[in-house]
Amino acid sequence: MNTIIVTGGAGFIGSNFVHHVLANTEDKVVIIDKLTYAGNLSNLERAKDNPNFVFVHADICDRAAVDKLFKDHSPTHVVNFAAESHVDRSIDGPRPFIETNIVGTFELLEASRNYVDAGAENFRFLHVSTDEVYGSLGDTGLFEETTAYDPSSPYSASKAAADHLCLSYHHTFGLDVVVTNCSNNFGPFHFPEKLIPLMILNALDGKDLPIYGDGLNVRDWLYVEDHCSGILLALLKGKAGEKYNIGGGNERTNIEVVDKICELLDQFRPADQNEKMKALGKASYKDLKIFVKDRPGHDRRYAIDASKIEGDLGWKAAFGFDQGMEATVKWFLDNMDWCEEVQSGNYRRERLGLTTNS
Repeated sequence: MNTIIVTGGAGFIGSNFVHHVLANTEDKVVIIDKLTYAGNLSNLERAKDNPNFVFVHADICDRAAVDKLFKDHSPTHVVNFAAESHVDRSIDGPRPFIETNIVGTFELLEASRNYVDAGAENFRFLHVSTDEVYGSLGDTGLFEETTAYDPSSPYSASKAAADHLCLSYHHTFGLDVVVTNCSNNFGPFHFPEKLIPLMILNALDGKDLPIYGDGLNVRDWLYVEDHCSGILLALLKGKAGEKYNIGGGNERTNIEVVDKICELLDQFRPADQNEKMKALGKASYKDLKIFVKDRPGHDRRYAIDASKIEGDLGWKAAFGFDQGMEATVKWFLDNMDWCEEVQSGNYRRERLGLTTNS
């Protein structure tokens, strides 16, 4: 049995990964999470009675807590999801991104290095990163593992720094490190500050659906379950010191994403059955779309080349965009209590990331 420490395991992707590991392996999963606004124990509710599940409330920047975690649980693997991850918030206040994404990663790496130096064997550190470290693409081309880094925001710059730091620990200290870079995720437990859950919940409330700029920014969308299967495969079979891009091959403009959400809501929760929409006299959720001032430094297009993980490790996405979107919209419709709980006192879907001089 492996023992996997999952940092940030109460967040969106981290919690989905915890459920994926518990459902597909016999491994023990030890979660460490600071429980910031985006981390919630309700994301882990169905795992709490599993004997292979352990939760520790702590900050990865707290070196003593991290060292104790290693001592208490003797991990075979660490998967680092813990991160501040919303670009708009990094515009409003970069400091937490530097502290968690860079300093926190450093503390984990140092704890891992000392753990291995003390005699631990067959240990691996996997760092979960983003395609945003590569910057912005033109109308053609794909991000490859060898694409030069060109981050545009404090968020992506902090993740780029962490990527370099992780790989330096492999090259300098011989630590078994793997880095994965993913495209935009969507699916269950997605915190409502991000595009897809924000649009779903605003639409159901009869609120405006704000689309940045001209709405033609392109992202490659990856259903979170597919991302989790790729991470687990890279963790168990990836080559030390390597990077693996994980993408869904689902390029869509923001307008196309919003239109798909509206189409599904019109199907599953028709406007004429929604009292808030009826009060507005709106026949379709598409009537709520508006265009707003663009985000500062908004990258135009991201697209992942996932051929390396497909060819070397045999990974393949199981969910297409339409299938994943249908599953996502249905999940949110079925879990409105969760939506209300995670927003309560933390975030009420207000606009973030507008600088005073932009």
